[in-house]
Amino acid sequence: MNANSLEQVLREDIRALSPYPVSERTGLVLLDAMENPHPLPETLQAEIAQLVSHAAINRYPDSQSVRLKERLRDAMDISSELGIMLGNGSDELIQIIALAVAKPGASLLTVEPAFVMYRMIASYAGLRYTGVQLGANFALDVEAVIAAIEQNQPALVFVAYPNNPTGNLFDRDGMTRIIQAAPGLVVIDEAYHIFAQQTFVPLLAEIPNLLVLRTLSKLGMAGLRLGFLVGRGDWLAQLEKLRLPYNVNVLTQIVAEKLLQHMDVLRVQAREINSQRDQLYAELSELPSVRAYPSDANFILFRVTQADEVFEGLIKRGVLIKNLNRSHPLLKNCLRVTVGTAQQNQMFMQALKQSLIP
Repeated sequence: MNANSLEQVLREDIRALSPYPVSERTGLVLLDAMENPHPLPETLQAEIAQLVSHAAINRYPDSQSVRLKERLRDAMDISSELGIMLGNGSDELIQIIALAVAKPGASLLTVEPAFVMYRMIASYAGLRYTGVQLGANFALDVEAVIAAIEQNQPALVFVAYPNNPTGNLFDRDGMTRIIQAAPGLVVIDEAYHIFAQQTFVPLLAEIPNLLVLRTLSKLGMAGLRLGFLVGRGDWLAQLEKLRLPYNVNVLTQIVAEKLLQHMDVLRVQAREINSQRDQLYAELSELPSVRAYPSDANFILFRVTQADEVFEGLIKRGVLIKNLNRSHPLLKNCLRVTVGTAQQNQMFMQALKQSLIP
């Protein structure tokens, strides 16, 4: 093979990318990835095991996931007038949307700091990327976003609600103004809806260029990799053309259908996570060398001095969180902790106090 073939064949912008970072997690208290820390009740685990034991894994799954979509409508109160599209996690759906709008010269706009996959997938799809910085305390700078929309005329706007990694819900009236100003498609990413209980789904019937994206990962199904997109049928019919066949596997469909029948269990867990979040925020706020930011999600962003050293100190003490230092200028010396169980949160706080640098 020609020694220069890699450079000759692969796109230069792809070669310049770094892969999505995933830390080694073995043997640590895992508070880095916004997962639900609570196991399912044993009776429900047994029911799922029974279902899986009879799964037709020798056959392709239902490509349209008809039964699963019905369960989602019931569990998430989604009108039959709206369409639903399923993805292998919400990441796949973000990529499908980006590919669909990627005409020559088209751009994707979002706020920053935001979910890193918006920027990465813009690169994959060949879209120009525009990131508008958040304001003080990570508030939405509505005027700056609208000015950037007018200047760039983006084909696609992504806004997370609540935002990741900052955890805050943006001003709803401001978001509505942004939606109205956008000339292209607007996607509201409601990955943390179960904790915030705020949604733009009711506006989907009124605003033709609006879509709402969600994932079941934060509900306690991260291992199933299931995301879904809600919007008007004419939009989703076009996006479906880019969805690969059989993208939601047999086991995911079976287990997700079952769990969606037990939303009461998942809602109880979410309320417990919210309660633990509020307690953890209060404890972090009492530490003189820590600045914690309010959150409507299942994680808390906080700022320390010498974040890298604190992060390494936590790992040495058996706790893994997310180091966001150097990921964006507004996140200098910031770390993000996922809310765990009461015991895990105590272990984190003890390790943090021992790791903090005066």
